[in-house]
Amino acid sequence: MAIGLVEGGCPLTVNGSPRVVAEGTTLAQLLAMLAVDPRMIVVELNREILRDRDRFDALTLCAGDTLELVHFVGGG
Repeated sequence: MAIGLVEGGCPLTVNGSPRVVAEGTTLAQLLAMLAVDPRMIVVELNREILRDRDRFDALTLCAGDTLELVHFVGGG
């Protein structure tokens, strides 16, 4: 399940960029493909903040979904 052009895939928008993933891809799989640690981000799916990270494995992405991945930044 690669990000890019996947025939018969599922078109998404991730941080404003169009992507296509294989049908049946979960949010956890997408984050792994993007090398994103789910503990270090906030995920907004279709304008709703997802608070329960334990559900990422079960949440299947659908055609037309819009995701915003917001990274935590430390500093002082």
